[in-house]
Amino acid sequence: MTENIKTVLTSAVDKASREAGLVMLSAEAGTDFNNKPTACFRLALTPNATQDHTLELELSDAFDFNKPDLLLAMTAHLVEAAKRLRNPRPDAYVTLAGLPLSFSEFRWPFHISTSGSDTHIVHGVVHLEDGAASQLHAKVSASMTVTFAEIVPAPEQPYAETFIYNAVRKTFDQGQLELVKSGNRQPVPVTTRYYSRWQKKFFFTETNDQARRDFLAMKVYWLSGVLGGGQPVWIADPRDAQYLNATSEDLTRIAAEAAREGCIQLTPEGDFAAATPKLMERAAEYHARMDAALAITKPQFNEEMRHGHTNM
Repeated sequence: MTENIKTVLTSAVDKASREAGLVMLSAEAGTDFNNKPTACFRLALTPNATQDHTLELELSDAFDFNKPDLLLAMTAHLVEAAKRLRNPRPDAYVTLAGLPLSFSEFRWPFHISTSGSDTHIVHGVVHLEDGAASQLHAKVSASMTVTFAEIVPAPEQPYAETFIYNAVRKTFDQGQLELVKSGNRQPVPVTTRYYSRWQKKFFFTETNDQARRDFLAMKVYWLSGVLGGGQPVWIADPRDAQYLNATSEDLTRIAAEAAREGCIQLTPEGDFAAATPKLMERAAEYHARMDAALAITKPQFNEEMRHGHTNM
């Protein structure tokens, strides 16, 4: 293990990682957006894991998660990450609208906005993953209001990554983020409309079993069939469950139904699935859906005004 910092936090992360089935590959000092000190950890399933199968965990260097209200969520984050690292592309997701995306370069933890507004900000980059080395991407600036921040146990990666990624997916579904070859950061506002204080849960998209089934098939097509060389992907990911307003058990049940029809092939444990030839025959459908989703993210202009034909 590469280690240039040895702190109480390093020891705590090492212990929590081992309990989640992960090994710590490195622990190094870093800085956040405002140059405040952070601790950067690289975790993996095995000591010889490749870079694309490691978890990057960055925390404020003085952060202490060994508290009842923080430890449980940290443990869940690492356990889920360990499962996700078994995917051929642990960084890849799909949207309901049909976009295959990867998430990278998120600068944790949140920092206070420097524009004068009283918001918490995290920056990252989202790339289109169409299997053809697309250059399209979106630099995002996810902002959390002060009111919303009161809901979050801590403004750190393990407590926010899931809802931030899902807010980004939701914003793509709404056509409010554009994938470009170059461009400025685009806003992703995260407000209390995504959270029910009464039910103490996030709400992004209301779906039924059919929509969830379509989503799972599309996920397996892109992440297993196109990006993963046919390797199985986790179909019971709680991150997807939150995005779909479902449960991991719902997704497992629906995946079993799809497997019986030959669309996907489940692994013996039943929570990972690989693409089948029958699913890959639907390539034209999924590429058309991706193209339609891309189209709604592009700004629409009034053609009369574009050519100067206006009374204004």
